[in-house]
Amino acid sequence: MQGTIKDLYRYPVKSMGGEQLTEVTLAEGGIPGDRAWGVRDEKLGGIRGAKRFPALMRCKARYLSPPPANGSATALVSFPDGSELPINDAAMAGKLSELLEAQVTVWPLMPADMLDHYRRGAPVLSDMEAEMRRVFARGEDEPLPDMSGMPPELFEFESPPGTYFDAAPLLLMTTQSLTHLSTQASDHNFDVRRFRPNVLIDTNSDAAFPERDWIGKTLRIGDARLEVIMACLRCAMTTHGFDDLPRDVGIMRTLVGEAGGDLGVYARIVEPATIHTGDTIEIL
Repeated sequence: MQGTIKDLYRYPVKSMGGEQLTEVTLAEGGIPGDRAWGVRDEKLGGIRGAKRFPALMRCKARYLSPPPANGSATALVSFPDGSELPINDAAMAGKLSELLEAQVTVWPLMPADMLDHYRRGAPVLSDMEAEMRRVFARGEDEPLPDMSGMPPELFEFESPPGTYFDAAPLLLMTTQSLTHLSTQASDHNFDVRRFRPNVLIDTNSDAAFPERDWIGKTLRIGDARLEVIMACLRCAMTTHGFDDLPRDVGIMRTLVGEAGGDLGVYARIVEPATIHTGDTIEIL
């Protein structure tokens, strides 16, 4: 099977909207500048995203100059009211706290050995099944996701220490998956913005979810090599409203019914290189 890169995306701040690119030079840690900033919950602890603070998705962030291969560079954040602030501005924590109606602070990436910085905060709900259903937007009659394939450190930390990724450096999705879901539930808008991939791919496959067949395989994109490691377990973020997209819990109902709640796959970079929109992808 072959495919081509349709779109590339980078998200400077975890859970905020990001920027569309035409080329990126991959580093071992992923796309430089991707999820390089995070918001810390000062009440419950932990670096949190839109699972805790849905209004983060109403903000967008972009870089004014290319970020370095590693670490965090200043990004410009746009708020729903049209105002903009650099992410490291002294007023940022207060403005975000007002928007989120919670006390938060803003952090660049910290060294991986600062484990307390990455440790999970307290749950929102004390009942753990109820908390899992809240996080993954699962109804009472729907199964909770199978977490057994998740990296073990994620049961202790909000993200792999040294990163603000949910699980791995790159999230890949296909246009075929979005088309299939749209066909099965045409009254819901399966806009790619809800799912926040780094790489959106067109393939020549007839499968409903072609990327599922890539798990455990290597993708070649020019000189780059990616190892696909696991499916992406989808959460409540897919149902939130932002920009022109309304809140829609039917998105998750469809994902559970059609795809077991998963959509897209995570990958790590085996051989870094520059990739572009339009590049051919081969499954090795």
